[in-house]
Amino acid sequence: MTTPHTFRQYAARLALLITACSLTACDSKNEAPLSVVDQVDVQRYLGVWHQLALIPNRFQAMCVTDTSAEYKLDDDHIQVINRCRKADGSIEQATGIAKIVEGSHNAKLRVSFFRPFYGNYWILALDPDYRWVVVGEPGREYGWILARSKTLDAATMNHLWQVLEDKGYKRAAFQLSPEQSAMTK
Repeated sequence: MTTPHTFRQYAARLALLITACSLTACDSKNEAPLSVVDQVDVQRYLGVWHQLALIPNRFQAMCVTDTSAEYKLDDDHIQVINRCRKADGSIEQATGIAKIVEGSHNAKLRVSFFRPFYGNYWILALDPDYRWVVVGEPGREYGWILARSKTLDAATMNHLWQVLEDKGYKRAAFQLSPEQSAMTK
């Protein structure tokens, strides 16, 4: 059973929180400005990405496994379809849109699951072969490691942890997906 309404509510709350942080300068914690990659090839970025790690948040609290995001080109924006499996085995889904921030070379997007509210989605690090990506936002309140596969090897994950720490994130704030966690044992 799919229940997009609940997931959409949580996504809307995230967008409101990110918007509020943007308006009240939540990213001014004496941290250096958050840098992004030089450029993103949108065509190569499209498709399905699996969540390997995240900073836990309320809008994904019901997700226990199989969390993914699918990106599709749709006219003047990118359609975003987030899915996850809940504890009862049902699939939760939310559909939103992403718009590329002008002048960002496709590395910064504004994402909304509840318009007119948008949140920042910044591509902080990206594998040259588009196998993995690190996503965050200027306040460093949210962050994700995504990959084309459901797991990455330990050396790659260690590299990504270092990238996050270099950008002002705390590794301890992140939680691994069950699939990636099983790989580290």
